[in-house]
Amino acid sequence: MTLANTSSENAAAAVAAYLHQHETKGLLRFITCGSVDDGKSTLIGRLLYESKGLFEDQLAALDKDSRRHGTQGDDIDYALLMDGLAAEREQGITIDVAYRFFSTDKRKFIVADCPGHEQYTRNMATGASTADVAVVLVDARKGLLTQTRRHSYIVWLLGIRHVLLAVNKMDLVGYDQDVFDEIVAGYRDLADQLGIPNVTAIPLSALRGDNLLLRSPETPWYQGQSLLEYLEGVEVGTRGNDIGFRLPVQWVNRPNQDFRGFAGTVAAGTVQPGDEIVALPSGRRSKVARVIGPQGDVDAATAGEAITVTLTDELDISRGDVIAAAKEPPQVSDQFAAHVLWMGEHALLPGRPYWLKIGTRTVSASITEIKHKVDVNTQDQLAAKHLELNEVGYCNLYLDHAIAFESYADNRELGGFILIDRQTNATVAAGTIDFALRRAGNIHWQHVDVDKAARARSKAQVPRCAWFTGLSGSGKSTVANLVEKRLHAMGHHCYILDGDNVRHGLNKDLGFTDEDRVENIRRVAEVARLMVDAGLIVLVSFISPFRAERRMARDLFDPGEFVEVFVSTPLEVAEGRDVKGLYAKARAGHIPNFTGIDSPYEAPEHAELVLDTVNETPETLAQQVIARLLG
Repeated sequence: MTLANTSSENAAAAVAAYLHQHETKGLLRFITCGSVDDGKSTLIGRLLYESKGLFEDQLAALDKDSRRHGTQGDDIDYALLMDGLAAEREQGITIDVAYRFFSTDKRKFIVADCPGHEQYTRNMATGASTADVAVVLVDARKGLLTQTRRHSYIVWLLGIRHVLLAVNKMDLVGYDQDVFDEIVAGYRDLADQLGIPNVTAIPLSALRGDNLLLRSPETPWYQGQSLLEYLEGVEVGTRGNDIGFRLPVQWVNRPNQDFRGFAGTVAAGTVQPGDEIVALPSGRRSKVARVIGPQGDVDAATAGEAITVTLTDELDISRGDVIAAAKEPPQVSDQFAAHVLWMGEHALLPGRPYWLKIGTRTVSASITEIKHKVDVNTQDQLAAKHLELNEVGYCNLYLDHAIAFESYADNRELGGFILIDRQTNATVAAGTIDFALRRAGNIHWQHVDVDKAARARSKAQVPRCAWFTGLSGSGKSTVANLVEKRLHAMGHHCYILDGDNVRHGLNKDLGFTDEDRVENIRRVAEVARLMVDAGLIVLVSFISPFRAERRMARDLFDPGEFVEVFVSTPLEVAEGRDVKGLYAKARAGHIPNFTGIDSPYEAPEHAELVLDTVNETPETLAQQVIARLLG
């Protein structure tokens, strides 16, 4: 063997050893948060620079950008490494969450630089949702601010239990220990109020690098770790490993007729062949036959690993189900108490249906009650009927299907969820489950022997719901009344639920705010469903201005039972028929939230029937409805 060959082999071995070391290093996710101009971006930028986490082209770009956009004269402006948006560089602030990866000899890191402005609170929550540690920056000159409290509350809400309090810009207060101690004492009081158990405080100057990588001689009174030493050594653990095995099924792996496995990422616990499991929500039991990792069969798998498991029995398991340890199964419920951070531009309204995604499961859900909203600046509990952008509420949540879950405090994957707008598919909220409501376990469907089909046969008709929607004065009640008269004359069993009439009784406690309109439709839809279940043809005549609520009503019925009838009348025509004088009062400002004037009407996009009340007579239109209901 030549000297050249030996040298080459040694080099290859060294490279392989280095790569193995890099692959096996632990990964820490952390966020930086705080008020505007506390130095978050500067801190991370300098950390990347000093830890050699930048490529040559990045260094060249940083030098160029510092001369063009920098605020440090001829020196490097480290904040520009994180402020990637043009608007951020122009304003000198962080708007969106910026993620960066870097590595040291001891650990790998993913850091999220979160915006400080109040209006970007939802962005900050996004960054915190996957973090293990929060670095909360405080400007030593300003002390604890409202935004410090806001971000610390969200840190607690999203389950981060390790906080590094970075008292920055100590160089601007002469490295005064008394200033540092006063800020730390105030923050520890806040952490105690919130229940954040682990707080470490470090005096910093991100701009000068004091106590960033190494302890600074400028703070001889500080004997603790530097920021990087803390990040390399903090032990965050793997939350949820003590609650038993949990595998949310992401995919049923069926490459051929001889193999059927269930793939996903282990959310908690450990699994190995021979373990007894239960599939939820069905409750069927079996044993694990094989545990298969990316490289083949393994003896065991733990939280965070992507695996496929096979079972000794053929169970009906689908995407969204949870495979769990049989001796320590999670709870199953369809009603919860939960914290909700609202991210939508339009307000959250109780009763409005949304899609809820938790783990790998997506179900229909609605907020049934807002118990209170939380002033995230003071943590006070305030009464609320709706939630606006960036507000946090403590709510009761109802799902149309029971799901397996854990409280968020025990497991993020099975306790955290998002709400999705059913029309736009936009994520409008993030939430954390606290516990299942007792009513969910105490209330069950009572079986009855006479069902809907039997009731319909006794009446010799097909039960249906005709849902008339349109502006006030469009002619909904006129047409619905004619339909009922003709159906009754033909011997059919039917009933009208009219908007005005129902507000004298069932809904007399409701007003005309958006929240009350949603509840108005929810109640009427439930009554209509019961009437259809009784075998009746029910005619619902309501303005019902929002598509979301009409969709919610439709979802209560079996396919073919719900007939949406759009009574299409232009606003000027409906206003000209103003027999009650309502439009005139609304124009004068005496009736707020009047549909078509200062409250929107969302016309149906896919109605089964569209009635033209301008060019057709009510009698002709009524016959069209009857033909559709009896056809």
